[in-house]
Amino acid sequence: MGTGSDGVHEEPRLTVAAVASRLGVAPATLRTWDRRYGLGPSGHTSGRHRRYGSKDIARLELMQRALLRGASPADAARYALSVRLPASPARVERVAAHPVGIELLVSGGRSGAAEDYEYEGEENPPLLISGGDGGPLGVDRGRQGGRGLKLPGASRTARGLSRAALAMDADAIQQVLAKALAEDGVVSTWDEVIRPVLCALAERWEHAGVGVEIERLLSEEIIVALSRVIALAPPPRNPRPVLLACVPEEQHSLPLYPLSCSLALNGVSVRRLGASLPIDALAAAARRLAPAAVVLWAHLPRNADASVFDALPKTRQRTRLFVGGPGWAAIDLPRHVQHLDDLSTGTERVVRAVNPGA
Repeated sequence: MGTGSDGVHEEPRLTVAAVASRLGVAPATLRTWDRRYGLGPSGHTSGRHRRYGSKDIARLELMQRALLRGASPADAARYALSVRLPASPARVERVAAHPVGIELLVSGGRSGAAEDYEYEGEENPPLLISGGDGGPLGVDRGRQGGRGLKLPGASRTARGLSRAALAMDADAIQQVLAKALAEDGVVSTWDEVIRPVLCALAERWEHAGVGVEIERLLSEEIIVALSRVIALAPPPRNPRPVLLACVPEEQHSLPLYPLSCSLALNGVSVRRLGASLPIDALAAAARRLAPAAVVLWAHLPRNADASVFDALPKTRQRTRLFVGGPGWAAIDLPRHVQHLDDLSTGTERVVRAVNPGA
């Protein structure tokens, strides 16, 4: 902390690297925001490099939150720059530490941390985050596809996830997913947030041949987010677990994670064996675990083969058999095998089969 000529301590300022670490973004992102939108360090300090003060950081946090709620970068920057922050660094920190202040402010409220906000240069400030009609005001409705992904009719949260994914910002992806999972649950987050973005990425790859790295990163972050929820699930009620696996040659194992998570939250013990499980390995696991149910996933039709059920060993206690995924759509399934159409009904059917009294 420096001292001015009048003996008053100067506000400490942070380097680009320190601010990037605090916000969970790359230093190059901060330089881009500075160059394109003017969201950079506002003052000079001794030495060659400019450093960020508390107000500079607060504006960056305002922009980041607006981006996560679905605003475009240009609109998010305009919003962040339009806020007049208080003079006191302590009050600036108070504003930055209370995201609810943004929600209250853009909704027209004036309580709590929102009292610290004012606007510069506009009698009617831009409302970027909360709108009375459910849409983000100030965002061009013609660009709801997430700046590169086609997401017609997608939720604000899905668009926020899309932007975070396209930026390959893992921390932002985790923030969006954690909030959605906590507020809306696994089924809604998977169906209304995650799947639309994954489908849009798949469409982008099909038509343009680009974006595999984005899909891979997003998939890994989805697994991390869902695994955190599984770790906090209540103790299971079923003594015999449910076995989840992909059929041989099937590499698309991601859908096993939301099913595993949804079952865990319903008190069902799960053993997830992942992608491309050989038939002999499936049989060995079934003999060892005597599972209450087996769910086999097939995304591609060429991998779905009903003969896989013949390899399962006969156990003293009944094992319920289920399949999931579009690969099974054209397969004539044995009568004792049920197809799980979606995550919600699939969870209900497996829970009833494992815990009939649930």
